[in-house]
Amino acid sequence: MAEHDTNAPPLFEIGDLLPAPADGPVFMDLEHPDYAYMFGFLQADGHLAQGTGRKGRLTVEISVRDIAVLREFQRLTPYNSSITERVRATNFSQEHHSAIWTLCDQEARARINGLGLPYGRKSKKITPPRGEFSRRDYLRGVIDADGSVGHTGQGLPFVSLTTASAAVGAYLCRYAKAVTGAARQIGRNARDGVFNVVYTKEAAVQLAGHLYYPGCLSLARKRTAAASLASWERPADMRVRPPGRRWKAWEDHVLLAHDDAGAAATELGRSVASCSVRLWRLKTGEVRRSEDTAPGA
Repeated sequence: MAEHDTNAPPLFEIGDLLPAPADGPVFMDLEHPDYAYMFGFLQADGHLAQGTGRKGRLTVEISVRDIAVLREFQRLTPYNSSITERVRATNFSQEHHSAIWTLCDQEARARINGLGLPYGRKSKKITPPRGEFSRRDYLRGVIDADGSVGHTGQGLPFVSLTTASAAVGAYLCRYAKAVTGAARQIGRNARDGVFNVVYTKEAAVQLAGHLYYPGCLSLARKRTAAASLASWERPADMRVRPPGRRWKAWEDHVLLAHDDAGAAATELGRSVASCSVRLWRLKTGEVRRSEDTAPGA
């Protein structure tokens, strides 16, 4: 038998092989629905902290009522991790009971960081994955972490996402348009600099039904809320609004120059109510004034 040359270059590095569950895919394979969901959730609600040397940790802290999803993350992760609980005072409660999933393994952190979860402050930096990934599962993870699903005070179904990431907000808009036909254009809220993307009525029913399919990994309470939207039907006396007419920069100038919704409405060919709301939003800073462009541009 020929001797093995120990000085020959290896065909592969053992350390480069990512461990996988015994009967499952490679860890954080984003084409797998569960890992795509998990990564979306981690991008929105996780935190990677860099320590000295090779030390560091990934943590996710959520309400203890949602601890089941952390147990799923632990099951999907073939590295040592822990789940702990704590009770502390927050801005919203004197006794907020939360659950924390912690993962310290350097190889696992490197994998997640390489996929697009930055160390430190990351809310504006995150973007959808660059390679192939299960798109609806990724977006469901983002919405479970930073969005809402349910009914408004008027009983209308809605799906919403609040994010500081322009890339994630824009991606949801493109994806949801392909699914529902409902177009959305995002802009940062002038008060806190975040994007609020909202779908209501039929668009919300369609989007929720698409994202929260039977058997999917998700927060139980949001899965239940999504299922409850399916029974909504538009009342016979509720008219369907035509697609919105976006405000142009020159229209903002006319409106502000008049400083009177009634007078501007006649010149702009818009309703007084529309002009009144736009004028209020411009004055309060809820929307940013459009950049200067020529009338009719």
